[in-house]
Amino acid sequence: MMRWIALAMTLTLPFFLLRGRAISDGFISCVAVLFLVHCVRTRDRGWWRGWPVFALAFWGVAILSSVMHGAGHAVAEALVLGRFLLFCVALERWVLRDGAARRWLGVSVTVAALWLVVECWQQYLLGTNLWGYPRWVDGALTGPFYKPRAGAALLMVVFPGLMVYATRWLEASSWRARLAGVGLIMLLTLTMILIGQRMPALLFGLGLAVMALLIRRLRWPVLAAALAGGAGLALLPVLSPPAYAKLVVRFLDQMHHFSDSPYGQIYIRAGNMVMRHPWLGLGVDGFRNGCADPAYVRDLVVFGHVLASRGAAVGCNIHPHNIYLDVATTAGLAGLACFVAMVACWLWRMVRALSPGQAPRQAMLCVTSCVMLWPLASSSALFTVRTAGWIFLMVGWGLAASADIAGDGRPDSRRP
Repeated sequence: MMRWIALAMTLTLPFFLLRGRAISDGFISCVAVLFLVHCVRTRDRGWWRGWPVFALAFWGVAILSSVMHGAGHAVAEALVLGRFLLFCVALERWVLRDGAARRWLGVSVTVAALWLVVECWQQYLLGTNLWGYPRWVDGALTGPFYKPRAGAALLMVVFPGLMVYATRWLEASSWRARLAGVGLIMLLTLTMILIGQRMPALLFGLGLAVMALLIRRLRWPVLAAALAGGAGLALLPVLSPPAYAKLVVRFLDQMHHFSDSPYGQIYIRAGNMVMRHPWLGLGVDGFRNGCADPAYVRDLVVFGHVLASRGAAVGCNIHPHNIYLDVATTAGLAGLACFVAMVACWLWRMVRALSPGQAPRQAMLCVTSCVMLWPLASSSALFTVRTAGWIFLMVGWGLAASADIAGDGRPDSRRP
């Protein structure tokens, strides 16, 4: 009964991650607690072996750093970080242990992805979404939201939710199915461009590149999608002038003067914090609480190149906008080493189990994990449900699917 409750929460989680973060947090916490109860009842003492060792070490460093530098609120936040780690272990070892559960989660994610795509096109063609919200003031499509969040949300679900069907169709013998697969990839590429959010569009391109690298059959379709994307960018001044101004004009200007941009200044501030507290960092919320401290408002020297600080007002934010800088400012280089080791274990497990022809969704979950954990990207705060919920859901799902791949590269016939 406990597993069925946890599974029901997991199957509805993608929708609540889109529209109800408080409920999502409650579901994640409940699944983690139910898993611990299950381990006590079944006397399972081996769940922490493997990558959870690095996860627990990172959690311990974050708690220690928060105790040393933070107030009671920071310590409490550090203590509850473990719910995300336990949730991921629960998905891998318990909730999604059989193929039927993973297939139902696939249906849930596909419906969420379709909802996002349909709402984006409705807003583009009709001017408003289902709730009557128009596109954002900078021209970005908001999809089912009132703020520009559609790009990041679609990036989380598009590969295991929709791109998996393109992969399957391209494996078919019928030319109509293959053509449909190529058309779906091109449609999703154009959708991401029209949404008009820079980082999701770039990471979607990275995902296509990873797909082409991992799956030989997808290389020509991805090339066709890249050509379609290039044509879409060329036509963007006509199709959506605000999106062109944001995706192309502002992006090129920001890259040309990156260290002077708001993102560059935030990274400089985070770098100074890590330089001053290299081993244990500043604890949870350390960046938010210390970003205006004059000790960190200074130039940063990287490989002999001076990155100039422009003042506290420019470099201050509630988080560093990069998951690895977030980890480094929270738990220092010791915590970062544990986190990177955990990520390496995740990706190694998924890449080693790749069998795109037999298990296309596992391959797409591997692609999604690579995209979510790419280090050269701006992101929301790692230790929030909006970011951590998606990361640990997709990674736990991907690890569960990878555990079902036999040593010969085919799905294990002994498992459902």
